[in-house]
Amino acid sequence: MPDFVDKDACELLDADHLAVKHLFVEYARLAYAPGAGPNRDRSAIATRICNELTVHAEIEEEIFYPALRDAVAGAVDVVAEAEQEHQQAKALIAQIRAMSAADSGMDQLVADLARAVEDHVKEERDELFPKARSAPGLDLAGLGKQLKERQLMLMQEKAATPARSPRR
Repeated sequence: MPDFVDKDACELLDADHLAVKHLFVEYARLAYAPGAGPNRDRSAIATRICNELTVHAEIEEEIFYPALRDAVAGAVDVVAEAEQEHQQAKALIAQIRAMSAADSGMDQLVADLARAVEDHVKEERDELFPKARSAPGLDLAGLGKQLKERQLMLMQEKAATPARSPRR
């Protein structure tokens, strides 16, 4: 995920959204272009997508969503919906991770995940972020620092954890 140290919480999360969108585009380019790229390249991009989304969801669930629930009147339902969307994404991520190689099945799952993430991002941009930005007393800069610190910690843990061999 990009290194945006001085971004507030919404800016940091949105930068993550943009970074993963670029990964989805790269995956699709390799999967659907004439003379599509090698399966290992698609598998590597799918793994990055899964890792980045997993960390992103975790920092939102641990830090951002609880802060919104506490600070923003009427955010409970929107946050609950966002968490439900995370569950859908996590299910797709688990299916992608269980695959041993990129094939048409993985291509479909990655496309499904891209659509789910796109819908989720739109809702965050249209509903959650405006609520967060207008909430009196919500320290988005401080939240951004907390999110970034936790994100870096989780990415380091992922890098230190040996990859499991995929199953098919």
